[in-house]
Amino acid sequence: MQASETTDSSSQLVELRLQVSPDLYRAFQRCVWMRINETGQTQLEIMEEFVLRFLKEHGC
Repeated sequence: MQASETTDSSSQLVELRLQVSPDLYRAFQRCVWMRINETGQTQLEIMEEFVLRFLKEHGC
């Protein structure tokens, strides 16, 4: 994993980079876009939800 800082007009964000197989990457991208269409959430909201769920699942 590698993190680099980026800035957004409304808040400061940090980029989180993960290395996964091409199949996992495509499946994740497909799932994110399906959730955007189903829920109306933004890509950022879905990514934040994903990280929060991961941390809670692993007791972090």
